[in-house]
Amino acid sequence: MHCIRFQCNKLILISYTHSKPLQHYSNSSQHNNIHNNVTISLLDREYPVDNLTTITPTILSKVDRHLHNQYQHPIEIIKRRIVSYFSHKWVDSNGDPLFKSFDNFSPVVSLEQNFDSLRVPLDHVTRSKSDNYYINNQFMLRAHTSAHQRDTIALGHSQFLVTGDVYRRDEIDTKHYPVFHQMEGVELFTNEELFGNEQGSLFDPLKEETEEKQAEHSLETVLAIEKNLKYKLESLMQHLFGNNLQMRWSGTYFPFTHPSYELEIYWNDKWLEVLGSGVMRQHILVAGGKGSKAGYAFGLGLERLAMILFGIPDIRLFWSKDRRFIDQFINLQENSSLNYKPFSLQPPAMRDMSFWINNGEFEMNDFHEIVRDEGEEWIENVELLDEYQSPETRRKSLCFRITYRCMERTLLGEEIQELHTRITDRLQKEMSVSIR
Repeated sequence: MHCIRFQCNKLILISYTHSKPLQHYSNSSQHNNIHNNVTISLLDREYPVDNLTTITPTILSKVDRHLHNQYQHPIEIIKRRIVSYFSHKWVDSNGDPLFKSFDNFSPVVSLEQNFDSLRVPLDHVTRSKSDNYYINNQFMLRAHTSAHQRDTIALGHSQFLVTGDVYRRDEIDTKHYPVFHQMEGVELFTNEELFGNEQGSLFDPLKEETEEKQAEHSLETVLAIEKNLKYKLESLMQHLFGNNLQMRWSGTYFPFTHPSYELEIYWNDKWLEVLGSGVMRQHILVAGGKGSKAGYAFGLGLERLAMILFGIPDIRLFWSKDRRFIDQFINLQENSSLNYKPFSLQPPAMRDMSFWINNGEFEMNDFHEIVRDEGEEWIENVELLDEYQSPETRRKSLCFRITYRCMERTLLGEEIQELHTRITDRLQKEMSVSIR
């Protein structure tokens, strides 16, 4: 297993304070530095930059924050409550926790770990350059904690939780952020552990794959694993949200589980999806040296749960260093609830941006990345307002509305305009567009 840690040094832009004038801050030169350098220094290792490199200084500056390990941070609170549930409810005959918890694996993984170990096809959309933060054509910032499944199984663990920061290039709004935190859960069973004294066999000698099961598994195996995982995860949600919580399951698709299930909870008059799960693809267990077992995996987003449970309206708040946010969680007792109190009602400022696409190609996530890289925490939302194609030239025009809002203070008009200008300048340079 690769255990490489970032050293945030000469390539990392020091986080600026929003109260300083904007002209003292610019990410453009730092962005160009990374892509003009021959290598990126990470700890004692140099990573060559190549045509797959998509990392930016904004993203690198987040890597060493470790929000899931900052005591009494809302992300850490949710992680601790989930770990506590598994540690106290599921124990062996000696009273020791069955589930081993890991929360310090490096976010730097190989492409093989992130994709190939899970049998993600080479042409699968999740491998897209526009969706991931690649260091180069061999290493990346993990896109999911599932990247550690095989290696943790290979270490000899059959029941474990893995928590960590994950990275995906995504749209910009109050519910999406390029860095968020996941918890991965895995539990594997022997034939005896799953069926006890009852009749049953983990594996299907006919090796027939259907909509209900994998080729390797018997139908009895799938039904028994499904019952086990749904009971544990429903109990977890009741542990977090209360015993009267309404829940429902639906089928879904993931490349590394089959069958797969999503769990929704009914909260504040809405059905909300909170986690994905399923019967693990048997090839992952085989690769980890546990091919004689079968099991399940689940993944949940800690920001998602914290926003629901504490009423946090904007995902950017998790990265705030403002004491008015952090102090609300300092004395929160185990399993007690909290309704987040907004500490800032700063007014938003909106600016529209229209441009022609010159070469016929336009990656939406590349556009969002430029906006995010320049604006960092000042960008609240990016909305596509209009899309038009000229009947004469067949050129496409897009119009976006960017909402600027600082969480701590009111932005000055000249600050917003300077930032808006920098964004348009980079768009013209890097994405071959013509501002209208």
